[in-house]
Amino acid sequence: MDQWVPSSVDLTRPSVARMYDYFLGGSHNFAVDRETAKAIEKIYPGMAGAARANRDFLRRAVRYLAGEGIDQFLDLGSGIPTVGNVHEIAQQVNPDSRVAYVDVEPVAVAHSIALLAKDPLTVAVQADLRDPDAVLANQEIRALLDFDRPIAVLLAAALHFVPDSDHPHAAVARYRDAVVPGSYLAISHGSLDGVPQDSVTSGERVQAVYQRTDAQLVLRSAAEIARFFDGLDLVDPGVVLLPEWRPDSDDAYISAYVGVARKPFGSSEAITPS
Repeated sequence: MDQWVPSSVDLTRPSVARMYDYFLGGSHNFAVDRETAKAIEKIYPGMAGAARANRDFLRRAVRYLAGEGIDQFLDLGSGIPTVGNVHEIAQQVNPDSRVAYVDVEPVAVAHSIALLAKDPLTVAVQADLRDPDAVLANQEIRALLDFDRPIAVLLAAALHFVPDSDHPHAAVARYRDAVVPGSYLAISHGSLDGVPQDSVTSGERVQAVYQRTDAQLVLRSAAEIARFFDGLDLVDPGVVLLPEWRPDSDDAYISAYVGVARKPFGSSEAITPS
């Protein structure tokens, strides 16, 4: 494990990326991550299943996008690599697919760099998705992805860790404006809409646990999540509960909304970062 741990990592504070790795059955997490994750599982025993369901949505979305001819992906908040990464899914459809992975968590980035070292069609960079201008100006990303051609921007289980004070809707709009028409946006986001009161209470308790970590959990309404797709054309079936988006398995119900949308032709062209 030590070879994946940069010296800057705080081993005493739980990381949402490493906790997610734990929920998925990964090994790149620390005792403090596992203890906090287990506290969440006591409140919400379905958390591991929810994490797997989110990965299933990401797989379905990437496969759909690759089938639509998209061969460039910008995966924001990509997390620690696990089975079924974006480049593995996309390259099954098109071996020339390129993927730029972006995460702020040092362990996630260090492991990604090591894993992808021999793949010239991928890159992993440490950057904060809340700073779109820095991400979009990153030289490694610009060298890999051609912003004059369509790109799929992926935000899977990432935006619910961005508080309103960091202006997540404005950040997503900046990414939307930076890509050309024909590009896509795919999002999955936690919510408490429509769940029973006891589930609402559990969700609030889970949010309280996340206050101990490196990112607070913000569960938005379906309407707030739909706003992320403003200016884009939603792909059927629109913004729906996660298991309802083009299902191909029996994922259990989880309180999250997802959607995939296309930037229409005739909209403003991409804005190149300064």
